[in-house]
This record gives sequence, structure tokens and C-alpha cells, in this order.
Amino acid sequence: MSELNIIPPQSGVAFILKKNQQLTVVDIDGEQVSDFICYNQNDPLEYLSGGRTIDYAETIYLTKGHNFYSNRSNVMFTMVEDTVGKHDFLLTPCSAEMFRIIYGHTEPHKGCFGNLRDALQEYGIRPDNIPTCFNIFMNVPVDGATGKVSVLPPISKAGDYVVFKASMDLIVGMTSCSAGLSNNFSYKPIGYRIEG
Repeated sequence: MSELNIIPPQSGVAFILKKNQQLTVVDIDGEQVSDFICYNQNDPLEYLSGGRTIDYAETIYLTKGHNFYSNRSNVMFTMVEDTVGKHDFLLTPCSAEMFRIIYGHTEPHKGCFGNLRDALQEYGIRPDNIPTCFNIFMNVPVDGATGKVSVLPPISKAGDYVVFKASMDLIVGMTSCSAGLSNNFSYKPIGYRIEG
């Protein structure tokens, strides 16, 4: 088994994941979210779609066995292992604008959106092409009566993980999330490894 690559707190990375390779994402210390997005390496205008994935799965609670679809309704990857079972596909990546609008920060961190923007730039992905991400380990319950969403601490513990198997060649962007509320106000690293 290969060693873990480490995404330092409040930062992001981008890399290639080839068809049939497996990507393991590890919450090293517990209660840390990772924003995940991917694009078809051969045509980056095809990207991961929360709307289509939720539509076809008929649930917002995506876990082991679910396929994740592109904006063109092609399967991009399948989640083949999940030790947590609680992730989010509703909320957009945190950003400097979000910190300003919601929290009133005058000098906010650039957030996951800025980290993904910087990391994906080398692959020609423009900021306007970063959609809603799959937020691994993020805990966002929805009130059944009102539809109100809440952001609670992740239920993931140290060493919890998910495994994705790629169905096409992918450009992947990932972060160690920068939003305090999402991570129980403690910023920690995320680990990942590629196998196959």
C-alpha cells in the first residue's frame, strides 16, 4: 500500500486519476472536510454534477455503492468504500465572498474555492467552471419540515476514509476545508492515495 499524500490544512491540490484507479481519501485526525471536484481529463467541460448524481441516486445521502455522474449523465466514479456514511453534496465550496457575506470577515481566507481555483489552474480549469463540490465527511442535516440546512461537526473519526473508483480519466481537485464551522473550528490535514 502506498504512503498517504498530505493536503495541509486550508489548502488544495489537483492531480490526474486514471480510469479504474482507486482514490482513497482519509480523515487523518477526525472532523475534517475535503471538498472534491473532478473533470473529464479529455474534455474538462464535462464535470461532476451534484444535481444529476442526487437525481439518479434519489437521495442526498451518497455512500458506498453510489455512482457519481457528470453534467452529461456519464458515470465519473463509484464510491466503493465508506466508513462514515455522512457527506454533503448541497453546499458550494467556501470562498472569500462567503466568509464576507455570512460572517462579515473583512480579510477572509480565500477558502476552498480559492484553493481549488489555484490548484486547477494548471489544467486549464477556470474559476467559473468550479461547480458545487462533493464535500467528503461534511455533516449537513436538512430539516424535513422547513428544508433548513445546518452545518454540524463531521461525524468522521481519525482514520475514517472513503474510496472512489474512477470510471474515466479524471482531473481531480481536492482541499482540506478552510471553513471553521464545517470542521468544528479546527483546521487539520487530509490524506489521499492513488492505487491501481
